[in-house]
Amino acid sequence: MALLPILEFPDPRLRTRALDVDPARVPEPAFQQLLDEMFETMYAAPGIGLAASQVDVHQRFMVIDVSEECDDPRVFINPRITRRDGEQVHQEGCLSVPGIFADVTRSERITVEALGRDGQPFSLEADGLLAVCVQHEMDHLEGKLFVDYLSPLKREMVRKKLAKARRAA
Repeated sequence: MALLPILEFPDPRLRTRALDVDPARVPEPAFQQLLDEMFETMYAAPGIGLAASQVDVHQRFMVIDVSEECDDPRVFINPRITRRDGEQVHQEGCLSVPGIFADVTRSERITVEALGRDGQPFSLEADGLLAVCVQHEMDHLEGKLFVDYLSPLKREMVRKKLAKARRAA
């Protein structure tokens, strides 16, 4: 398998809204391999979530593993949040915005419906870090980044900091 290149802010492709996955594609070997490569890329980065949009595949699916031991891989295909409750502030980072962290306010509890890796529908109630991660990755599928929650001044500072880091590399 191969590590996939992760798009970095301000790449305009990160603003592309993802299209639904045809459920008939889910069992195909090429799709299953792409899921494996996304997990491999996410773990190597290291991260706890990766949306297909971040690897320039503009379809509605994402991989997540918020476990300490990296032993709870989850796949969400065509995810939809059907319920939101409460509010929490969590410091977020992003593989597409390396080295930048900021407080973001999100729903404390969510219910998400999706297809799993096997193509079967499921519903999941999530809170805490898993709820934050699902919401963060779903934003990617809508063409939104966590820096969009920052003030325009802070967002411009992030853009300049990343540009400077790229020039230095």
